[in-house]
Amino acid sequence: MTELFGATRNVVKDRYALLTPSGFVPSFLPGWENVTCNVLISPAMGARFCQLLITLNKDGQGRGNTGKTEFFVYVIEGTGSVIVDEKKHRLEAGSYAYIPAGKDIHFQGTGNGGKLLIFQKEYEPLAGAGKPEAIFAHEREVKGQPFLGNEDARLQVLLYDTPAFDMAVNIFTYQPGATLPFVETHVMEHGLLMLQGQGVYRLDADYHPVQAGDVIWMAPYCPQWFVAMGKTPASYIYYKDVNRDPM
Repeated sequence: MTELFGATRNVVKDRYALLTPSGFVPSFLPGWENVTCNVLISPAMGARFCQLLITLNKDGQGRGNTGKTEFFVYVIEGTGSVIVDEKKHRLEAGSYAYIPAGKDIHFQGTGNGGKLLIFQKEYEPLAGAGKPEAIFAHEREVKGQPFLGNEDARLQVLLYDTPAFDMAVNIFTYQPGATLPFVETHVMEHGLLMLQGQGVYRLDADYHPVQAGDVIWMAPYCPQWFVAMGKTPASYIYYKDVNRDPM
């Protein structure tokens, strides 16, 4: 059966948003060629960062300078490369890169195409903390740790937990039936992409079924909770702001 005409799971509110692939509309972004760009989360929504989905077509590429903005790039599918500081780094599904502000960058896909998830945020220096260096790694190199002792809910911390970083990006994987242990309500803002599986996400006072490909924005202090459902594990990758004075 096709979806009922005019129906959608998309919701955009003051404190959160749920966006589904059926409602994505591409945008043109300077510096990108032969790609499809979807701006998923941005300040226009009320967020203080951007979350982009870049689908690389044949000979797709993107180049420019990060300027005041830091990039976190995660490869959802496909292969390609990125050049930073005149050094080329190979990318494959599960690869990720942290690229500091003020860097020249050049992304290139292969003939097979691919998909990139990009978090962008204006970097906030912290006196005495130094500046973060570029990181190129793969999620398989990061062991998932039980979250608050729960073996069925495992967290992979992809960036270093040091004061130099003002963002964190993690992957959370739940076995069927596993949950966040409580309804979280905190100062950190989130941008999230469901990578696999399905479940139910509580956002503010509302409950939403979610599945792979869905995108969620959570404003600071938005109550949030998740339960994985179905017969396979559910996982999502998410951004949050960290290590800076809220004033």
